[in-house]
Amino acid sequence: MTAKQSPRPVKKSIEPPFDYSLDFATIDFRERPDLYRVGKGEQGVLSVEPYKSEILHHWRFKTPAIARESADTIWAMFEAYRERGDFVGMDMARKFLQMGVTRSRRYANHKSGRKWSPDHSEVLPPDIDPVKAECARIFFERYERARDDETYQRMRAAHIEASGKRHP
Repeated sequence: MTAKQSPRPVKKSIEPPFDYSLDFATIDFRERPDLYRVGKGEQGVLSVEPYKSEILHHWRFKTPAIARESADTIWAMFEAYRERGDFVGMDMARKFLQMGVTRSRRYANHKSGRKWSPDHSEVLPPDIDPVKAECARIFFERYERARDDETYQRMRAAHIEASGKRHP
């Protein structure tokens, strides 16, 4: 670390942890948003229905054009969930946008998608793919808009507050 750099502050998570013990196959989180936990990052993105099924088939990042269409569609879904006051839908759309960033970055840094050596003893050297880096940038633009949306922030804080009261 150089003199100009400062360490990133450690963020203390205020969210109750994501509850992986739930029976995701039987829960409709649109009907039971009280059971939903934000968790960290992308936790639960492939588990929470009906949102996973609504959003997943739009999530693609093979080329920048495909990533742009995908990110724009998921952003439009975020806006529609926001208009309906559906926080869980908004958060799931935000998670898919975030996952677009992280998965695109994985392939941007390692064209094969493999970060680790076969025996998992070391990280493989970077094999940069500028196309996937552009895909990640496209998703990041929409992810930031979702993450920083004032309505989303307000609803997220209220949901976390209510979740904490229900589950110590």
